[in-house]
Amino acid sequence: MIKKALHIGLVSAVFSVSAFAAPTIIRLGHVDGAQWQTSKKGAAGVIFKNIVEGETEIEVQLFPSKSLGNEGELIQQTQEGTTQMSIVSGGMVTICKAAGVLNIPYTFSSATAAWDVLDGEFGKALGEHCLEETGLRTLAYGETGFRNFTNNEREIKTPADMKGLKFRVQPIPLYIEMVKGLGAEPTPIAWSELPNALTTGVVDGQENPVGTIYNNNLHKLQKYMILDGHIYAADFIVINDEFFASLSNAEQAVVAKAARIAGVMGRAIQQFNTADGVTKVVADGMQVYSPTAADLALFKDKAQPAVKKWLAAELGDDAKWIEKLEVAVAAAESK
Repeated sequence: MIKKALHIGLVSAVFSVSAFAAPTIIRLGHVDGAQWQTSKKGAAGVIFKNIVEGETEIEVQLFPSKSLGNEGELIQQTQEGTTQMSIVSGGMVTICKAAGVLNIPYTFSSATAAWDVLDGEFGKALGEHCLEETGLRTLAYGETGFRNFTNNEREIKTPADMKGLKFRVQPIPLYIEMVKGLGAEPTPIAWSELPNALTTGVVDGQENPVGTIYNNNLHKLQKYMILDGHIYAADFIVINDEFFASLSNAEQAVVAKAARIAGVMGRAIQQFNTADGVTKVVADGMQVYSPTAADLALFKDKAQPAVKKWLAAELGDDAKWIEKLEVAVAAAESK
C-alpha cells in the first residue's frame, strides 16, 4: 500500500512538473507589415506560425513592422538568441558577404529561374556557408522581388537613355557601381527622404520593386518606369542555430517544412503585388516599358563588369561565389 502511494505521488509530481513546464517559444521578427494579403514577409510569418503551432507544442510569436527594430537589429537579436528567427533581405549581406552575389545586376531572367537557383544546390551551399559565418541557419528563401527604375524626365529603353539622370540609390556600394556603369548618376539618400528628393528634383528617379513603388505612392511622383528587373532581392528566413539544435528531431522537421512553405507563400504574395502594381500604376497614368531581351542584354553588358569587379575585391577569397552563381544560373536557364 505504501509503495502504491509512493508510486502515485511520484507520477503526480512528474505530471505537475511537465504540465507547468515553460512552453518553447519562437519569436519571429521582420520589417514588413502584418497583413498577409499584401505583405510578403507578413504572409510568410502567418503561415509559418499556423503550421508550427498546428503540428507541435511550440508557440510562435510574430513581430512585424519593425516592432523589434530594423534588419540590422533583427539580425543581431537572432544571433544573440533573444529573437529566435527573423526574415531579412538586404541585411543578410552585412553579416555574410557572399550573399551579396545575389545582387549582381541582371543575373536572373525570371523569378522562376531565381527560385530554381535558390532552392537548389547553390542556395543550399550558400546557406551552409552563411551558417558558418554567422551562426544563423537559412531555413528557406522568400522573395522581395525584382527592382525597377523610374524617373520623371524621359522614357528609358536602353542604357543610353539613362545618361545624365540622377537616381536615388540605397547607400550600398554595389548599387552605386551599378548606376554608374549604366551611365547615370547615383545619389545615396535615406528611404525616409526619398519623396521629398523626388518632389524637389534633388534626384530624377529611383529604383524599387513595383509593389513598393505603388504602395508608397512613388508612381504619383514619377512618370516613367522600365521593368528592367535589374536586381532580384531574396528574403532569408533564418533561425538561431543553437536554438534550432535544441529542438527535437520532430520539431526541427516541422520548423524546416513550415519555413519552406512560408517562403513559397511570400513569393506568391510578392508576385501578386508586382502584377497588381503594374496594372494600377498604368491606370494612374504612369508610362511603363517592358524591355526586350536585346534591350536587357545592353543593360547587362553595361552594369555587370563594374559591379563584379567591385564585388570580387570586396569578397576576397569568397569571390568564388560569383562563378558558382553563374554556373547555377546557366543550369537553371537551360531548363
